[in-house]
Amino acid sequence: MENGLDTFTGNLNKWGNEGIPFVFLVDYKMQKPLAWKLTDIDPSEVMFDLNGFSNQKRKVDSFLGDFSFRKSPISFEEYEPKFNHVIGNIRAGNSFLLNLSVPTPIETSLTLKEIFEYSDAPYRFWLKDQFVCFSPEIFVRISGNRISSFPMKGTIDASVPDAENVILSDFKEAAEHATIVDLIRNDLSMVAEKVWVERYRYIEKVQAYDKTLLQVSSEVAGILPDSFAANYGDLLLRLLPAGSITGAPKPSTLKIIEEVEGYDRGYYTGIMGYFDGANFESAVMIRFIEDQNGKMVFKSGGGITALSNARGEYQELIDKVYLPFNHIPHVVY
Repeated sequence: MENGLDTFTGNLNKWGNEGIPFVFLVDYKMQKPLAWKLTDIDPSEVMFDLNGFSNQKRKVDSFLGDFSFRKSPISFEEYEPKFNHVIGNIRAGNSFLLNLSVPTPIETSLTLKEIFEYSDAPYRFWLKDQFVCFSPEIFVRISGNRISSFPMKGTIDASVPDAENVILSDFKEAAEHATIVDLIRNDLSMVAEKVWVERYRYIEKVQAYDKTLLQVSSEVAGILPDSFAANYGDLLLRLLPAGSITGAPKPSTLKIIEEVEGYDRGYYTGIMGYFDGANFESAVMIRFIEDQNGKMVFKSGGGITALSNARGEYQELIDKVYLPFNHIPHVVY
């Protein structure tokens, strides 16, 4: 394991050029990046399943049994001033899209490791005694000289009548999604010679233990120059933090996030990923539970624009506090 941003960046460049498989984490502020050669990972300390690249056999098809799960979100009265601060900055022209997140205390009979083992998500990571993450969102995928990013913006409960059409025809959601796609396109332009939108606003299903969510995604792609030469560390340094969990324009939006959130995101909204010796893939660390001195905290948020409604955004961040199990056991709330 290596840390320190300079060491981290150098190792990813070196291992990428030498074709050495590795796994990595980058926290939101890029202060505690971690990287391991695949051969050095101890599964009693680190477990991952990153779109099938894994050191852990899945238990997702096994029966978990009954468990308790209770969330204690902040009140709307606590959330509203944060929302209003963001809206004020948007109206002042300091941002036009900002991802506002909050920590939610939770109580559950499950351990972080059990949540990892039974969760059904394409990107999962467990760091012993620290956190579990079960993310549906790709950050960047690189194969050969092609780079792709898959921003997610727009979530709705699949049980809502005509849910797919409702979310796709929502003007606020469409505007927010267009903004983040444009931001990601601009970000990729910093490292790629040619950038285009491959797919725009398609629907993906995300499974929770008590409901199915529909998530709206797009695919933005580009061609890396020959000079890239597998320098994955340098590439991440230019792209981070991820636009989908910050906002636009990125520099001023980052300052507002620092002012309004009032807590440390840590590895939440950072990046996790791997290099298998030929292909590089990474994911945004959303859907995130952290152990804070024996207490569990679920971190969640959502994008805010000038068209956002405080009640709607408050409900969205609460809805995103869930456990991604593909069966419905008896849950004690």
